[in-house]
Amino acid sequence: MVKSEPEKSWHVYILINEKAVTYTGITYDVDATRRIDQHNSGKGAKFTRGKGPWKLLYIESNFPGRAQAQSRERAIKADHNFKRQLKNNDHPLPMTSP
Repeated sequence: MVKSEPEKSWHVYILINEKAVTYTGITYDVDATRRIDQHNSGKGAKFTRGKGPWKLLYIESNFPGRAQAQSRERAIKADHNFKRQLKNNDHPLPMTSP
């Protein structure tokens, strides 16, 4: 008998630091706080180590699978105008769902 894994929804997030450097990642945590804490403590992605503190700039939620979240992550990383627009606002764009 194969155990079925509970379905996870995936989320794409963008972090920003004091120098306006952005990092885009994915997580299955409904509340991205744990993942942000990992980045800020040096246990997150190699790119974010030593460049914090990081704060949440933007999040898109409820992707049905990891592949869909990774696809959106790649699209965001390639869309320099989108990230520029986020950086130029004093507050993040509304958090959305796909």
